[in-house]
Amino acid sequence: MKDRLLQSFLDVIDAERNLSARTVANYRHSLATFRASGNPPAWRDCTPEHFRVFLFELMKKEASRATVRLHFAALRTFYKYLVERHGLKNNPLKEVQLPKAERKLPVVLTARQIDDLLNAPFKTEPTAKAPKWLHSRDAAILELFYSAGLRLSELAGLNVSDLDPYSENVRVLGKGRKERLCPVGVPALKAIQKYRQEAQVQSGPLFISKLRKRLSTRNIAVMLEKYVLLAGLPRGITPHKLRHSFATHLLDNGADLRSVQSLLGHASLSTTQIYTHVSVERMKKVYGEAHPRA
Repeated sequence: MKDRLLQSFLDVIDAERNLSARTVANYRHSLATFRASGNPPAWRDCTPEHFRVFLFELMKKEASRATVRLHFAALRTFYKYLVERHGLKNNPLKEVQLPKAERKLPVVLTARQIDDLLNAPFKTEPTAKAPKWLHSRDAAILELFYSAGLRLSELAGLNVSDLDPYSENVRVLGKGRKERLCPVGVPALKAIQKYRQEAQVQSGPLFISKLRKRLSTRNIAVMLEKYVLLAGLPRGITPHKLRHSFATHLLDNGADLRSVQSLLGHASLSTTQIYTHVSVERMKKVYGEAHPRA
């Protein structure tokens, strides 16, 4: 049986709130997960107790706090919609308390590790079937990741027209389909220019595959994993950890928090503030190693 309330909600957040397709899919999954648990009643008949039981079930399955909070973020948004658009009198989720979010400090590469990673594409010989420009493309991708602090999806979605080498900026479509301009450093610009000349990329997607189609996020993630191993870095270094490194290195070198927030495309300053904790930890480590009376 079709869930009309759920479908109308998903249609609204897709059309009116301008959320990404991935966020809409996550909301759909979270709401479906609740419906599949414990045979709850119709949406309008759910009580706080139904959601407490759902929370208990998630915790019994050892779901992470992030997963729990993601599911309940979808439920809260949905019930707010029911109150505002469908006349629901009481929002049962107002009485449900969640475990506090875990605040793990992000993994950050050192400047030396970044150099090792950025030089890795030129330490391998191209295979006979691979185009000669492949290593230049990979180097350009790594340089741009670190230079502009982009998300994986943002980098994969770039077109040639998004990059302006004269103003040294790249136009990025971020979360919620919000545009922002990100400065690009000279090494990254030179790497991109070299790749484009060798691959003869004049328009369309900025980063292409051997078949001259847009690289997927999966393609880029696998490529990064290869160079992480080649550079002798710890396993598990992801595109997002390059973004963490970008933000932390900016703060380490005197950038203010508001500027870093803008560069990262964070809607809330509190999201960016975790990097200040990383910088403090790094400073404490340096202090402990260098100060004679630490």
